[in-house]
Amino acid sequence: MKLSGDLKEFETRIGYHFAAPDLLNRSVTHASMSSANRDDNQRLEFLGDRVLGLVMAEALLALDPSATEGQLAPRFNALVRKETCADVAREIDLGKVLKLGRSEMISGGRRKQALLGDAIEAVIAAVYLDGGFDAAKSLVLRLWGKRVTRVKEDARDAKTALQEWAQARGYPPPKYVQINRSGPDHAPVFTIAAQLENGAEAQATAPSKRAAEQAAATKLLARMEQPE
Repeated sequence: MKLSGDLKEFETRIGYHFAAPDLLNRSVTHASMSSANRDDNQRLEFLGDRVLGLVMAEALLALDPSATEGQLAPRFNALVRKETCADVAREIDLGKVLKLGRSEMISGGRRKQALLGDAIEAVIAAVYLDGGFDAAKSLVLRLWGKRVTRVKEDARDAKTALQEWAQARGYPPPKYVQINRSGPDHAPVFTIAAQLENGAEAQATAPSKRAAEQAAATKLLARMEQPE
């Protein structure tokens, strides 16, 4: 199977050329485009998620031999979560080469966080099957780049960190209130306020409720931890 011009350019962007091009084609084929003669990327996504996890676990252990499991876990989660995967996918313009059904194309599938995150995992699996673990590891570390070396133990889930801060001071858990929702159905934008019982509040806007809540929690925690 030959690759299209767009996929050949994509190979150059990721720095890997496939011996079996059909693997790359399958990795960028969404379920909305699958048929009896065309496999989608769901099984590859399942495998790629595990390969990504192993690469990151190895990398974090090597970077900090003295780190405890409690320190490593939040760093690991920050590197493999769907938001991070989608960010990496955007950087290599993965959305441009995705093969989507009409309904997904109309609904803005090339920009959807979940779809992009799943697709980059499928690409990782395709490289793993094509060139082995070392090739997949090299790809992941190259694409994630400085994210791996910069991740810190305080990269833990911002909502969890804010809740821990509140509980340590005798406050109930923070509340998250949707202030606004704008944009079309295929590309919504949410504004969420994180609120503490003492009246402190911070707002953030993002393409998903989860991302907006995390951003608002990050802002509020940073504000509360500032020295008076």
